[in-house]
Amino acid sequence: MGFETNCDGVGRRDFLRVGMLGFGGLSLPDFLAAQKKGTDRSFIFLWLAGGPPQMDMYDMKPDAPEDIRGEFRPIKSKVAGIEVCELLPHTAKVTDKLCILRSVTSVDLGSHERSSRYLQTGVLPVPNTEFASFGAMFVKEKGFKGEMPPFVGVLKPNERGYGGGFLGAQYDPFMAGDPSEKDYRVRNLLPPAGITLDRIGRRRELLAEFNEAWRHVETEAKLNSYSPSVEQAYNMVFSERVLKAFDIHQEPEKVRDSYGRTNVGQGLLLARRLVENGVKAVSVWMGGWDTHANNFNSLKEKLLPPMDQGYGTLIADLADRGLLDNTLVVQVGEFGRTPKVNKQAGRDHWPKAFSVVLAGGGIKGGQLIGATDKHAAEVTDRPITVEDLSATIFTSLGVDTHRVNHTPEGRPIAVVNGGKPVAEAFG
Repeated sequence: MGFETNCDGVGRRDFLRVGMLGFGGLSLPDFLAAQKKGTDRSFIFLWLAGGPPQMDMYDMKPDAPEDIRGEFRPIKSKVAGIEVCELLPHTAKVTDKLCILRSVTSVDLGSHERSSRYLQTGVLPVPNTEFASFGAMFVKEKGFKGEMPPFVGVLKPNERGYGGGFLGAQYDPFMAGDPSEKDYRVRNLLPPAGITLDRIGRRRELLAEFNEAWRHVETEAKLNSYSPSVEQAYNMVFSERVLKAFDIHQEPEKVRDSYGRTNVGQGLLLARRLVENGVKAVSVWMGGWDTHANNFNSLKEKLLPPMDQGYGTLIADLADRGLLDNTLVVQVGEFGRTPKVNKQAGRDHWPKAFSVVLAGGGIKGGQLIGATDKHAAEVTDRPITVEDLSATIFTSLGVDTHRVNHTPEGRPIAVVNGGKPVAEAFG
């Protein structure tokens, strides 16, 4: 939530089969069951910033010409008929838990910024309105309360649609930094130099008195816009449970090694710790996927091995701990990449057809949904729009997809703008 740790600077604004069309092919009982189960679910959003290449990961075309198929070969996975890139061996071991959507299709918005906003919010960007990210909308709609921050961002904050948008800064993620750092500690949970916890406690009492005095002259709505966030910030600083949840050093060395000592590996391990301790939404950022040049070297040396190790281990770990059924994990970027390799041995932007991977949260594993043509260029079966993906995510999480919120100016914003959940994903 972007809490300030220097409490000297705390300001007032801190902290039967019916309805087939309406439910996207889900029967009403199945839809309601998915919504009910979603009430206790958590959400991990792995954002591959830059746009990962579908044909070099989950939709390989080994019989295509060399300048399309690229350098890598597919390998068999745990599920017969599902193949993934040879550089994804950890992922191959958990495909029985994955639902790979090979036919997601978007529109050409002309930039990473606009496409990132679209794929992180599920709403086509428009001028003068900042839409809320999936994580922010999830925690807002479910109204989670408690000492743990409901929404946490791990690694670099993605400024393109990652936060609360029109819902307000109180729905921005609490930024946790990079847990792969040697002496990692969450800066926002540490008092600044010269400020003791006793001093913070005194300021907390003073602020409570201040708020009480203001209740006589201000409306309750205005007070509620800031005091809950400030109170939560104080609760976090004083909470042993919060501090332990963010303390990745408590993990056994063997477990840390299994995820990989990389930023994405340790980021995903921290995500598991957080959902295990009551955080409802965690967004993990991994950059470097905008491979206009040196696509294959970048994938081989920097991108696929650490992502694969961290992601495959996360899915297996969540399952072993009994957390996967109640944790939706989404792996996605802002678009795919061009089938044809360019003169710089890279691939350019391609929103027409790309892959998204879902796991847990009531999603049926061991599935491939949708298909593309022989070059992974066009969707040939079961097109899935960004709005459909949004509806699928929110259905898994138990959010009413028909709900409407309003901007501060009164403009109505639907949770899902016309999309329908992918019924097959729920089995």
